[in-house]
Amino acid sequence: MANQRRGSKKQRAMEILIRLKRLYPHAPCSLDYTTTLELMVATILSAQCTDERVNLVTPALFAAYPDVQAFAEADLADLEQLVKSTGFYRNKAKNIRAACQKIVAEFGGEVPPRMEDLVTLPGVARKTANVVLAHGFGINAGVTVDTHVKRLSQRLGLTKFTDPIKIERDLIKLLPQPDWENWSIRLVYHGRAVCNARNPNCGGCALADLCPAATVVPTISPVEEAVQS
Repeated sequence: MANQRRGSKKQRAMEILIRLKRLYPHAPCSLDYTTTLELMVATILSAQCTDERVNLVTPALFAAYPDVQAFAEADLADLEQLVKSTGFYRNKAKNIRAACQKIVAEFGGEVPPRMEDLVTLPGVARKTANVVLAHGFGINAGVTVDTHVKRLSQRLGLTKFTDPIKIERDLIKLLPQPDWENWSIRLVYHGRAVCNARNPNCGGCALADLCPAATVVPTISPVEEAVQS
């Protein structure tokens, strides 16, 4: 296979997207939730915490606080105890309660479906808002940039920036809007399965020939190998 590392960023981004779709055809959000409010709360909890840990915490949390009013009226100490294992629990609990109080006071008790409103909620920055809009409302307002997306986008040579907002701006220019959110999820899957931060498996990576940071480029891509076998 010809090395494609020197193609334009947009060409490489589109080819990476095609391969990611083949590798990870189903790309659901890895947080467990049943309502948009639960999604927002789970996403706030996921900051600097694994989704697996959040999913262990949220069943009891959502049972204790079944709606926005319950969260808004929560005893802070009780809420802290329920989210303690997700880390930074005091700040997360304070933000969750304050966000729900604002939703009740200013948005009729419903999570607002607009970026400009979501980012006014305590604990909801643009990354969280992108997740809520995409999975709660089906709106691709931007590209969610978490640690995996940041690291892989840099390794793949699609951005030179370290600031998530600037990375998101670069990716928005390179990717079609309907794929903004599933790009992020698939990169997360790939970061976990193949492109580990400490020991990336370049020899087994289906994106290696497109990646300027790859140390090994297979003579046949793992995608092609899977198709031929």
